Amino acid sequence: MKIGLALPANVPGVIPSELIDWARRCDAAPFSSLAANDRLAYVTGDPLALLAMACGVTSRVRLMTSILIAPVRNAGVLATQAATIDSLSNGRLTLGLAVGGREDDFVVGQALFHNRGKRFDEMLSHMRRVWEGDTFMNDSHPSGPTPVQQGGPEILLGGSSPAAIARVGRWANGFIAGGGGNLERAREVYETVLASWAEHDRPGKPRFLSGLSYALGEESVIEQARANQYDYYSWLGEKIATGRAQGIVTTPEAMRETLAGLESIGVDEVIMQPTHAAPEQLDRAVAAVF
Repeated sequence: MKIGLALPANVPGVIPSELIDWARRCDAAPFSSLAANDRLAYVTGDPLALLAMACGVTSRVRLMTSILIAPVRNAGVLATQAATIDSLSNGRLTLGLAVGGREDDFVVGQALFHNRGKRFDEMLSHMRRVWEGDTFMNDSHPSGPTPVQQGGPEILLGGSSPAAIARVGRWANGFIAGGGGNLERAREVYETVLASWAEHDRPGKPRFLSGLSYALGEESVIEQARANQYDYYSWLGEKIATGRAQGIVTTPEAMRETLAGLESIGVDEVIMQPTHAAPEQLDRAVAAVF
């Protein structure tokens, strides 16, 4: 099972200039991927801009959005941006996408919230056409660079609803689940993803990824990380936000145990999500799992 790392761009207190060093050090470490998360109504950076930055300081790791809220964006522009990053990185882009569940993100993006699922399906179709070189009009040209990966970047879908999971078989190369602490829930999701894959007669099997939120170090670091996690999930209500805050992995032993459990149910790659912005969180994760 592969182990990737997410940039802590959405963690309160992060110093933006340090994210360049995070990307560089991730590439030098044994991590398989470098991921960037997405929120508009929060103190975080744009994931595509972050990955464009990472193109210049990495040469090995895959670059991933985990996930990007697609329906707050324009499909043609997003397809061209993704193709550009794929080209700049020599085909290292994985595009993790989802419909999004926070209405305030859509208010910031000036996008409709109520029909986001329908528009997401339309976006996926349109983006594929862009990547395949469709000119759309008789006298126009293809949009953007041709992706290095034939047919466009690898697509992973996220989300928790049955409709979100059912999209995998039709549109995606796999599924990316959040959290990572609940092994039984991860197993149930994967079984549903496999069913969608079979329904659409897809060959092979879908890639299955999971996130794993963590903070390692002294108690003051853990307390701050839990406060950060609570703040990030506070829109879900006190009970769920508290559960997410208490559910982060806080010891090397627990990290290794959870990773072993995820591997046992068929997870192909886990994206480690720092919940504290200190750069040494990268070093502590490396020491714990490699």
